[in-house]
Amino acid sequence: MKLRDFLLGVVTGIAATYIIKEVSEKVNPYKNANNVLEDVKDAFKAQGPIDGSWIFMEPQTFHKEDIEIPIYKGGISRVEEGETVNFEFAADARTGSVVDLVRV
Repeated sequence: MKLRDFLLGVVTGIAATYIIKEVSEKVNPYKNANNVLEDVKDAFKAQGPIDGSWIFMEPQTFHKEDIEIPIYKGGISRVEEGETVNFEFAADARTGSVVDLVRV
């Protein structure tokens, strides 16, 4: 096998990977709901252990003032001073950033 053929194969593979990535982001521009939940759980774990968590897998529309964004709704519970405390969150479906957090 010649070096030229090998390099042509590598360049073709890289180009195909890039094209597939771009097309898949246009087909589904949202992050995976499980990945968003894991990111939120990691942020909560920095403050202490969590007891449970959940997330709706389908994006919903979040309205606040004049802003509408697609979000995932979810919740996390943890034990604080012997009592279970529940939180509900709304995370941007595109970036995974938490846009709303409410202690229930």
